[in-house]
Parts: sequence; structure tokens; C-alpha cells
Amino acid sequence: MSAALNEGLHTVGVDAPGHPQSVSARTFKELFRHHAAGVCVVTADPGDGPVGLTVTSLVTISATPPLLAFSLSAESSATPGLRRAGSVAVHLLAAGDRALAERFATSGIDRFAPPTAWSWLPTGEPLLEVEAWLRGRVVNRMDAGGAVVVAVEPVEASLPAPGRVPLVYHDRTWHGVDAVSRLA
Repeated sequence: MSAALNEGLHTVGVDAPGHPQSVSARTFKELFRHHAAGVCVVTADPGDGPVGLTVTSLVTISATPPLLAFSLSAESSATPGLRRAGSVAVHLLAAGDRALAERFATSGIDRFAPPTAWSWLPTGEPLLEVEAWLRGRVVNRMDAGGAVVVAVEPVEASLPAPGRVPLVYHDRTWHGVDAVSRLA
């Protein structure tokens, strides 16, 4: 790395030969604070009522077959229900859905109470009124540190219209990604 690129950067948690070390939780959080992530809301009904939460950890795993994954804090009030659910709805939010993202990121409230607009899919998942979403079968769960990683096989999807501005979370702030933010 050139001196100009390295200026102002610091390295933490460097392994000494034969002595692996982890970065601190604080350093890890700070690093990912500077990594932009798309925002979605995951909902499910494990049989005793709807649960849902805002997630920025959605990743594609495979295109053939289609698989995706997301992680949940083991401490979230929605996690026990999402652990039991056999299927989920993943709502990919647009910039205009910021209030929905904030609502499903708030603990201690009924996230499905008005003003949240939602309905039931015929297959039983709670569907929020957003343009882009998918419904999927949970195919695997894995405990990982203080989180639960959930793998999902999509079985139904609603595509967004062209020109939709996705909602992104970066540096503890909501952003919309549009043509103005495109790099030439």
C-alpha cells in the first residue's frame, strides 16, 4: 500500500506468528459502519403471530440454485419467531420506505400496528406494502457468535420498477442510491 493510501489508517488485531487474535467488537463495528449496505425487512409468522425486523446483512449466496442469507442478532425480540418459521418474506426497501425501516428497527413496539400497511400472503407470511420483495423457504439456520444466520431459497418474487431508488445504510445514516450517486 502506498504511503498516501496508508496515511491515516491504522491496523488493529494483527496476528503475531502462531498467536491468532480477533479485532475488538468496537473496531469491528467501526469498520462496518463505513461499509454501505442495502436495507430490507424480514417478516414471518411461525404460527403465533407476525414477527419482523430490519436487516442490513442480506447477501446472495448462489444463483443456481437461488439462495440468500441474512443474520439476526440473537438478542432481537423477533429472532425466536424467525428461528421457528419455515418461510419468510424479505422486503427490499426503497428510499421512500425509510419510515418502515426505522419502525422495524425499533424495539419494544408492535411493528405491525398501524400505520404499518401489510397483509397476509396466501402462504401465511406477512407482506409489507413495498414494491420489491421475495418469499422463500428457510433451508438452514446456523448459530454464529451472538447471531443466527438464516439461509433461504426464494420461491416467489416481485421485481421493482425501473428507476427505483434503493435504501442504503451507511455511517449510521439512511441514503438513497440513484443516478446522481453513480460513479462515471
